This record gives sequence, C-alpha cells and structure tokens, in this order.
Amino acid sequence: MNSIEAFEDEAQAYAEIEALGFHAMTLDIPEESNDFHWHDFDALVYVTDGELTLTVQGHEAPYTCRRGTRISAAAGVVHREETKGYSAIIGFSVEPQELTQPINKQPVAAG
Repeated sequence: MNSIEAFEDEAQAYAEIEALGFHAMTLDIPEESNDFHWHDFDALVYVTDGELTLTVQGHEAPYTCRRGTRISAAAGVVHREETKGYSAIIGFSVEPQELTQPINKQPVAAG
C-alpha cells in the first residue's frame, strides 16, 4: 500500500477519484478472508462502513481500516484482507469492465 490516511466524507472520495481520472464504484464486500494476492491496477479505497483488516507483505503489523479510512494501493502490492463485511467507494485506474480475471492475482512463489 502506498498510504493509509483519513478522509472526511463521500463527496471528498468522489472528488479525489475524479481528479485522478479513476473510475468510481460503490461496493458492499461480504465477509471474507483471502490469501496473499496482488492486483494489476492502481486503486483508491474509501471505507464507508464496517471494518477491514489489511495485511501487507513485508509490513510487521496489519492495518485496521474503518469508516473514514482511505487506502491508496499501487498495482503489484502483495496483500491480504480479512473482514466481517464492509462498504467502500473504490476508484479503479482502469474501467471496471476491463479488469482482468481473476482480479486477485497469486504471487509468484520464491525459490
């Protein structure tokens, strides 16, 4: 993750996403616990409800993200997420319909 910061409200989220030329989507993420993975796109995640625990490979401690947390994520950062469910406004650097599948890419094993 490039940074984890605070944001004020949804209007700020949409304005920042638009200013970068990113594509905004509002998503409700169900309960999940996934393995380490990465994405081939940059994203801004604005948590608007619920809680997300984010673990970034190479960082000592996980981050707890709640309403008002802004996550700036560069393509290629290996991470995992655990949540009981959360809502977010997500800004994608590519059109959502152009996201390659699977969205969560598996890291290459060392060795």
